[in-house]
Amino acid sequence: MPEHLSYLASTTIEAARAVDILPDGHRSKGVHGHSFGVRLRTQLPVNCAAYSGGEVQVLEQALAQAVAPLDYSFLNDQITVPTDENVGRWVRQQSPLFAAAVVGIQSTANEGVDLDTDGIAHVWRRYRFEAAHRLPNVPPGHQCGRMHGHGFDVILHASQNIDDGDMGTDYDALDQHWAAIAPQLHMACLNDVPGLENPTSEMISAWIWSKLKPGLPELSWVTVFETVTAGCHFDGTHFRIWKEQRFEAAVALSNAPTDSPQAQLHGHSYLIRLHLTADLDETLGWTVDYGDVKELFKPTYKQLDHHRLDAVEGIDHG
Repeated sequence: MPEHLSYLASTTIEAARAVDILPDGHRSKGVHGHSFGVRLRTQLPVNCAAYSGGEVQVLEQALAQAVAPLDYSFLNDQITVPTDENVGRWVRQQSPLFAAAVVGIQSTANEGVDLDTDGIAHVWRRYRFEAAHRLPNVPPGHQCGRMHGHGFDVILHASQNIDDGDMGTDYDALDQHWAAIAPQLHMACLNDVPGLENPTSEMISAWIWSKLKPGLPELSWVTVFETVTAGCHFDGTHFRIWKEQRFEAAVALSNAPTDSPQAQLHGHSYLIRLHLTADLDETLGWTVDYGDVKELFKPTYKQLDHHRLDAVEGIDHG
C-alpha cells in the first residue's frame, strides 16, 4: 500500500446565514447563526514551507486567511445559497493548496458535511443510543465476554449527488431513517436484536447499513463509536477501525529559523488515531481487537509519551 503524508488544519468562524431554498417553516430558512468548524486534510507540495516541519503552519495560515472574510459576517453576502456544502465549496476555491483537499464544515455539534477529494459532498448527522452487549465468541477471560454496556455514537453519512444544484439530502431526512431503527437499539441488549447476536462495532455498523441502505440509497458510510477512543467505519464493502491515544511530549524543530517559536523547546498534547483495514474474522466478528491494537502500539507509545521527540531515533528534526 503506497504511503501518503497528509496535513490537517482547522479553525472556527462565527457567522449568520439564511438558506432561502428550504421550505417554508424550516428552522434554517430564516436568518440564524452558528459557530462553524472548518477542517482541511490534504497533501502539500514539496518545499511549500520554508523549513521541514513548517507545513502545518503554512496550511493553518492559508486556512485562516481564506476564511477571514466569512468570520462575523452574513454568509449570504458572499455565498448565494450558504448551505454547509456550499460553504465548503467556497473554502476549497480560496487557495491552490486546497484544490485536492478533503474539506469539512461542521455547523452544529451533531451535523456537518465533508467534501471528498472528488468534490462530492457527504452530509452527516450524529446519533446516540445506550445499550448493553457482550461478545460471545471472544477467548475465555476477555473483558468483552462479560455483559457490559456503552453509550454508542452513530454517524450516518449521505452523498449529495446533486449535479451542481444547491440542495440534496437534508439533515432532517436522516432523522427519519434513524428513527425507524433506533428503538431496536436504544436501552436494549444488543445480543437480543436479530442479526446482532455478536454485536461488535463492525457487526453493528453492517447491521445499520443493511437496514438503512435500501431506503436511503444516498447512504455512503456508517460510523459507529463504541467508546470515545475507538470505532468503525463501514461503506457497504470495507471495514476500517480506529483506536485513539494521546501522549504528552516536548519538541524543538531544528530546521526552523532560530528566532521562531518552533525552534525553541516547547511541548504539545498529541493525539494519534491508528486506522486499520482488514478482512472480517467471521467467528469473532471483528477485523482486529481494539485491545490488540493498543497492545501492539504500546512499545512505540512508550518512546513518545513524556519524552523529547527530537531526541527520539527516527524522528528527523523533531
